[in-house]
Amino acid sequence: MELSKTLQNYKLIRYVFLIILGTFLLTISAKIKIPFYPVPMTMQTFIVLILGISLGSKLGSLTVLVYLVEGIFGLPVFSNSPEKGIGIAYFTGPTMGYLIGFIVAAFIAGKINLKMNIFKIIQVILISITSIYFLGMLWLGYIIGWDKPIFELGAKPFLLAELFKIILLILVTKYCLKFKKLI
Repeated sequence: MELSKTLQNYKLIRYVFLIILGTFLLTISAKIKIPFYPVPMTMQTFIVLILGISLGSKLGSLTVLVYLVEGIFGLPVFSNSPEKGIGIAYFTGPTMGYLIGFIVAAFIAGKINLKMNIFKIIQVILISITSIYFLGMLWLGYIIGWDKPIFELGAKPFLLAELFKIILLILVTKYCLKFKKLI
């Protein structure tokens, strides 16, 4: 009985550590901008999927949720904060759909496992990234109006950068899955 309780506490401490580490990685990935044409690239979507693949659906999406809560409560974790505001005001701005899409994407990416072949892995990665852009463009259209070129503003500038990140994800997925087996 006592051993069982000790193991549960150890597991909880390990999960809390992984969540804190994950939110730190998301914050760093949001702040580092890589010059890319036509818009600078951050590695946020890459890290979101890495978290999902490495931690699994539940812990990966929970990590992203904790990251969003940190931002909602005013920590400057988002890409353009504190320059463009912090807290709930920033969260409910034009990027809210993308941020919520991060939770969905991490959950979907967490379904990747070692039994999948490369084509199934690519399919799940594409669905994960698509969920970010789908929810992002839905919210963006709601905020700025559907009469605007939503795809041209909310997705098209990022497609080349996403292709780069997809290639990186394919290269590191097997290593992430080996990590997943350790936790």
